[in-house]
Amino acid sequence: MMNIDKIVEKLKESKQPRSEFVRLMDSFNNPYLVLISCILSLRTNDKTTYPATLRMLKLADNPHDMKEINVAELAQAIYPVGFYENKAKQIIELSRQIDEEMGGKVPDEIEELCKFKGVGRKTANLVLSQGFNKPAICVDVHVHRIFNRLGYVKTKNPEETEFALREKLPIKYWIDINTLMVTHGQNVCKPIKPNCSACPIEEYCAKNI
Repeated sequence: MMNIDKIVEKLKESKQPRSEFVRLMDSFNNPYLVLISCILSLRTNDKTTYPATLRMLKLADNPHDMKEINVAELAQAIYPVGFYENKAKQIIELSRQIDEEMGGKVPDEIEELCKFKGVGRKTANLVLSQGFNKPAICVDVHVHRIFNRLGYVKTKNPEETEFALREKLPIKYWIDINTLMVTHGQNVCKPIKPNCSACPIEEYCAKNI
């Protein structure tokens, strides 16, 4: 029988190792840093994104300074993340907008965040949860995959999963669920050949129901 409280409890108790990038994001508590780091991570694995993020933040760690960075210099710093040249342009323009049009403050509403070029619901929700500590469900491929494997939702894509979870997942878990599921997805419930024998929540999986 599905028991989301037990699932969350067991995932927390399992203390699976978080990637360096996940730990870095969890440490920020700064909406701007969460935003630009999340942009870097899109379509790029954590092992590549982590050092690229550190190199980027050596150049600038606030929108006022970042908007002045040369695009080629930023692109070189974040290489080889996917689409590094486009991401460099995007981060600099986004930083300019925040600094010049928003008084240096990142918006704390999902609709406003999604107005930035290249920012979708996944990134916006992560900024709200990690940057502002506001209840929001960031659904990436791991969250989408695992909740469907568990049978907690039956959805076709991450956006459908987000809205299904908004209706079903207790709000007390919204902020933490992304880190828990990403970590579980990277260590155990992998896309191909999941390690079910090592899974702390296997008894709740749909395959056993």
